Amino acid sequence: ACFRLLCSLLIPALFLSGILCVCVVILLWGIRFWIQQRKKQLTSAGRDGKRPLLVAFFHPYCNAGGGGERVLWCAIRTLQKKYRNVTCVVYTGDRGVTGEEIVEGAFRRFSIKLTHPVKFVFLEKRYLVEASLYPHFTLLGQSLGSVFLGWEALLKCVPDIYIDSMGYAFTLPLFKYLGGCHVGCYIHYPTISADMLSVVRNQDTRFNNTAFITNSPLFSRFKLVYYYFFAFMYGLVGSCSDVIMVNSSWTLNHILSLWRAGACTSVVYPPCDVQTFLDIPLEAEKSTCEYSIVSIGQFRPEKDHPLQIRAFAKLLKEKRLGQQPSLKLILIGGCRNQEDEERVDNLKCLCEELGVSNNVTFRINIPFEELKRHLAEATIGLHTMWNEHFGIGVVECMAAGTVILAHNSGGPKLDIVVPFEGHITGFLAENEDSYAERMAHILSLSPEKRLEIRENARRSVHRFSDQHFEETFLLSVEPLFK
Repeated sequence: ACFRLLCSLLIPALFLSGILCVCVVILLWGIRFWIQQRKKQLTSAGRDGKRPLLVAFFHPYCNAGGGGERVLWCAIRTLQKKYRNVTCVVYTGDRGVTGEEIVEGAFRRFSIKLTHPVKFVFLEKRYLVEASLYPHFTLLGQSLGSVFLGWEALLKCVPDIYIDSMGYAFTLPLFKYLGGCHVGCYIHYPTISADMLSVVRNQDTRFNNTAFITNSPLFSRFKLVYYYFFAFMYGLVGSCSDVIMVNSSWTLNHILSLWRAGACTSVVYPPCDVQTFLDIPLEAEKSTCEYSIVSIGQFRPEKDHPLQIRAFAKLLKEKRLGQQPSLKLILIGGCRNQEDEERVDNLKCLCEELGVSNNVTFRINIPFEELKRHLAEATIGLHTMWNEHFGIGVVECMAAGTVILAHNSGGPKLDIVVPFEGHITGFLAENEDSYAERMAHILSLSPEKRLEIRENARRSVHRFSDQHFEETFLLSVEPLFK
């Protein structure tokens, strides 16, 4: 009787499902048609009678002044040089400033001068992608928030080509299927990665996997299911992109495994301002009474400054240097908010606890010229972030002429601190002991040997110049203009 009842309900259920699917398709088609009509009303022809090609970049924090913003402005400058009948649009949530102030800020921070005006579309709902809005299920919350923010952007301006330059992959199907756009993206860091899955699977405690999760098998299993679901959805929305650009080999490997769109995926190294640092004279070391080890990076948990301090303390404690000159560790970085400032206070407490306060200096939010001076005087450039997606700070240290010591993972391992023309360009380490050992080894080298490594490193960083970015970026986006 139950089987007969189920069979009798199956046909109506299938019929209703079919009707719902048809209704959804008709609704989506109607929305797309309405958006296309809206596009015709909002755009007008230029002086030559032709409507300019609108290329829109989704970058809600375009006035932030970081490495991601340098990519954005270099990309816009590159397109303006190459294509005459193109108008570049930037979707931004920076409503406290004018478009002119944003462009002026890009020139002041990055010395990037645009050849044509940029159209800014100011979005009101940027708060929907703020991590602070989602204390739990942050990845899912921000991704859904980006869809609503993307919908606001699409209603305000319908482009011909859409490029997500901040990693909001869930906006891609919105612009492709409803906006009728060619879509591309530049990925600085995958929203989720196989490494994040392994951290939860192995119940490792990290900054993005708290102790109360790792201590509970039930919570860990639930978070793993959540991550797998999110990874599936992330791969689904990402795979609809026509052009996929990634910033490093590490990011490439993760995106290929998640999005499975190898035919349209390529590595486009971010443009680093290497020339500014190459202008620092590279001279043979003079006799000195002090060696300095410099670290560059915002005071965020993933940068792992405690590892730097502990390794440095170990180096001093074990007196590996014998009677050599004294050592100074200089931590240079930016503080974005009160949390970062509290993090610096905790690091200072750690220095006191380890007895190295007199040998460690903190330089926070310093001017660029002071940063260059510290790098010019430094012997070692230190970097400790695990799985850094690229590592602009690592490139800058190498260009400035320090002997780099970076983490044996991510972009530094795969792309940056690699042999160049068969010669060593720097060193890698993984934990407190290996960092202390590598620092001792670098300082034990003769000045001539260190100079040779520094020269090799400097020659290698031309791969990350603005010019190289322009060439690879244009090759990658070319399919969007066909």
